[in-house]
Amino acid sequence: MTNYRRSNIAGASYFFTVNLADRSQSLLTEHIELLRHAFEYTRDRLPFAVEAIVILPEHMHTIWTLPEGDSDFALRWRLIKTVFSRGLPHTEPRSESRQLKGERGIWQRRYWEHLIRDEADFARHIDYIHINPVKHGLVMRVVDWPHTSFHRFVRAGMLPDDWAGNGEAEWECGERRV
Repeated sequence: MTNYRRSNIAGASYFFTVNLADRSQSLLTEHIELLRHAFEYTRDRLPFAVEAIVILPEHMHTIWTLPEGDSDFALRWRLIKTVFSRGLPHTEPRSESRQLKGERGIWQRRYWEHLIRDEADFARHIDYIHINPVKHGLVMRVVDWPHTSFHRFVRAGMLPDDWAGNGEAEWECGERRV
C-alpha cells in the first residue's frame, strides 16, 4: 500500500485542488448550493478559514487556513465530500473497487495539497485560483465567473474588477515551474 506523506502543520494555510472522478461532469456548478451547504456544514463542526476559492464544473481550488493547534484538513475534506455526495442521486458508475469499499463514484479519491510557504506563495496561489476560469476557457474575464472568491476581493477593495483584463496575458501564478 502506498504511504502518502501530507503536511501536518497546525494552524497553517494550504492550497488544494479537488476533482470529480468523472472530469466530463459538471456536478460542482450544477449543484453549487449543495456544495455550499457541505462547506457550511463542515465549517460549523470543524472551523477553518476559506482564504480564496474557485468552483469549476468538475474541480475546485481553494486556500484554507486551519485553526491554531489543528492540522486535520483530511477530515474536513472527507466531511465535505460525504455531505455533497449524500445529496446527489445514486446514478454514477462505480468500479468494483469502489463498490467493495462502499464508496460513491463522485470524487477522485485523492486531492492535491500544498503547504503555503510564505506571503509570495500565498499571493501566487490566490492569483492562480482567480485566473482559473479564464485559463480553462470558461470566461474571458475573471469577473464574469460567479463561483469564485474574486468577487469578495473586489468588494473588499483588494482587487479591481478588471483585474487580469480580458484573459489574454500569460500568468505566472500557482505552482512554480521546475
